[in-house]
Amino acid sequence: MITVAALQTLPEFGKTEHNLKGIAQLFPQKADLVVLPELFNTGYQFLEKKELFDLAEAEDGPTIQFLQKLAIEHQAAIVAGLPLRKGDEVTNSAILVDASGLRARYDKLHLFYRENELFLKGNVAPPVIDLGFAKIGLMICFDWIFPEVSRSLALRGADIIAHPANLVLPFCQDAMITRSLENHLFTITANRVGSENRWKETLSFTGKSQISSWNGNRLVQAGSSQEMLITAMIEPMEAREKKINTYNDLFAMRHKDPILCD
Repeated sequence: MITVAALQTLPEFGKTEHNLKGIAQLFPQKADLVVLPELFNTGYQFLEKKELFDLAEAEDGPTIQFLQKLAIEHQAAIVAGLPLRKGDEVTNSAILVDASGLRARYDKLHLFYRENELFLKGNVAPPVIDLGFAKIGLMICFDWIFPEVSRSLALRGADIIAHPANLVLPFCQDAMITRSLENHLFTITANRVGSENRWKETLSFTGKSQISSWNGNRLVQAGSSQEMLITAMIEPMEAREKKINTYNDLFAMRHKDPILCD
């Protein structure tokens, strides 16, 4: 059994140092895997590309250095969403760090709403990282609505999907139950709370961060308005059994021929 956690946060836009201090205060004393929200260090509602670039960092920047120190201090693996520079552009990224350093980076494939005007879209499939105690797949926020993302991670062996998010639509938390069930794996959605109104409209974030089991059970869910830490004990190996019964195996029964292809 391992302990997994999600941090639900209320970042202040553009105040990276303040937001990192908040993470340090919420961070669990003992957990094997901790998931933070999307764009956790900066906030969400960028007005233009220059502002985004100025707040984004390189892979050796202070935010990832901060996360690695936390990983060493707590002997935990950490998944977090943040804006990362890529040449003259910025990607909406998720990274996995542990005591050994930066293990993986994923640049968001499915940009949501005005993110399309600001961020460079990713062009590489999200990774699956073998941490020994579990295999972790990464996805970010709006990836949830595309079932092929979680299926791809499951087919490549993910036991757990770590899902940093800044959700404003009301559907994702229920959909992630389905993603867990249809792939027989655990999912951890780390969302934020609060609102931002820096552009022409106010965006309100839905909170309700959650940890879901391979069997469709919601193990724990946060509230909709407050910062908090949620944790659960899970057995990752349970996600490796894809049989529903002696006749039905979720993956063995897949049609790989043109019957269900476009």
